[in-house]
Amino acid sequence: MSVTGEPDPAAHFTPLRAELIGLAYRMTGSFATAEDITQEVFLRWNATDRAQITTPRAWLLKVAARLSLDHLKSARHRRETYVGPWLPEPILGPEEPPQQAAHERAQDISVAFLLTLQRLSPAERAAFILHDLFETPFAEIASLLGRGEAACRQLATRARVHLGEAHPRQTVTEEDAQRIARAFFAASRDGSEVALQQLLAGDVVLHTDGGGIRNAALNPIHGVDKVTRFFAGLSRKGRLSHVPLLHLGRVNGLPGYITLEADGLPQTTALDVRDGRIVAIYVVRNPEKLGAVQARLSETFAAGQQDAVTNCS
Repeated sequence: MSVTGEPDPAAHFTPLRAELIGLAYRMTGSFATAEDITQEVFLRWNATDRAQITTPRAWLLKVAARLSLDHLKSARHRRETYVGPWLPEPILGPEEPPQQAAHERAQDISVAFLLTLQRLSPAERAAFILHDLFETPFAEIASLLGRGEAACRQLATRARVHLGEAHPRQTVTEEDAQRIARAFFAASRDGSEVALQQLLAGDVVLHTDGGGIRNAALNPIHGVDKVTRFFAGLSRKGRLSHVPLLHLGRVNGLPGYITLEADGLPQTTALDVRDGRIVAIYVVRNPEKLGAVQARLSETFAAGQQDAVTNCS
C-alpha cells in the first residue's frame, strides 16, 4: 500500500512513463537525465494524495517539466563551460520518445531539431514542448512558469519562429539509410577523398562532441573540402583503419552507426541527409553520453540478435 492508501500508484503512471521520458529528453537533451527525472516524478506521485488529483496526466507532465527546468538551472554553468560542441545524448532506433500531439515536428528528435530546442530559453522550450507536443493548455503552463497565459502564448510563438528556421528533416528509407551509412563509414575509414566528396553536400558541417574527455574537434568543421581532409587525415594517421562497426541503424532517427574506437569506447555517428547528400555529421564521443548506447548494445548481444550487429573490422 502507498502512503495515500491506493494499492497501485503505477496504474496511471506506467502508461505515461514513455511520454514523461520524451518530455524530459526534449527539455534536457539527455536520455539518462530524462530517465532520472521520470523516476523522481514517480516517487512524488507515489507520495502525493492522488485522490485529490483529477487529471493525473496533466499533473505528471507538469512535475516532469518543473524538474526539467530545475535541472536546466543547475546545469547552466556546466553547459556554458562545456569543451567543444555540445550534442544531445544519442538514442538508437526508429522508435522515438513519444508525445501526444500530431504536430508536424512532433516525431522529430533529429539532432538538428534538438539543438534548435536547446538554443531556446528554458521557458520558451517548456511552453513549446508542453503545448505543441503534449497538448497542455496554456492555463496549466502559466501555472508552471508563473506567468500569464498571454505571456506563455508569446513564448510558444517565439519558439515556433526559431524552430521554423531549422531545416525540416527529410524522410530517408531504411534501404537508403543503410546504404548511405555504410558508404560513409567505408569512405571515412579508408580516407577516400573521392568517395567522401561524392557523399557530402558542399556546405556539410561536422560536429564532434568529446566533452573534453576524448579527442574531438573543438569547433564545427564547415565545407566539403575541410571535412574531407579531416577524415582523410585521420585515416592517414591510422586512427580509423581498424575501427569495427558494431551497429548499423538509426541514431536519433537519422541514418547512422556505432563504432568501437581504438580506446575501447563506443562512438555514435548520425548523418543528416537531404536530396541524397550528407549535410551534417554528428559524432558523439563523450563517454558520459554513451551509457544508454552501451546498455542497448549489451541487451542486443545478450538477446543474441547478431543479425543487428555487423563487424567490419
